[in-house]
Amino acid sequence: MVQLPQHYDYGQAAPGVPYPNGYPYTGPSYAVDPSAPYGRDPATGRPLSDKSAAAAGCLQLFVGMFGAGRFYIGSTTIGGIQLGLTVFGFATSIILIGVFVLLGMMMWSWIDAIMMFSGSVADSHGRKLR
Repeated sequence: MVQLPQHYDYGQAAPGVPYPNGYPYTGPSYAVDPSAPYGRDPATGRPLSDKSAAAAGCLQLFVGMFGAGRFYIGSTTIGGIQLGLTVFGFATSIILIGVFVLLGMMMWSWIDAIMMFSGSVADSHGRKLR
């Protein structure tokens, strides 16, 4: 019987024991596509985004009037417009114009959240949300 040292590495054979098949087992090798590190869309084959559709949709659903979901996926222009219109709506709600702006922003954020959940919105690099 062979005595194994305390610092035995599982990638190496024990002293005096040959490797099976003549070479060490290194485990399964899974190749990662460098152009799509987060995988590819099974339907189109295009690379997926590093952003989650569920996270973007939840952000847009709950705080979408402030553009949170759009800022998360990198669409800063649309997020800035949503934030600006919401601030304008709150500032002008005293004279009742802002109430209609805020209702419109609420509808826009809900529709945007549904689109993000369904996967029809891409991130700032044009990749589908995963």
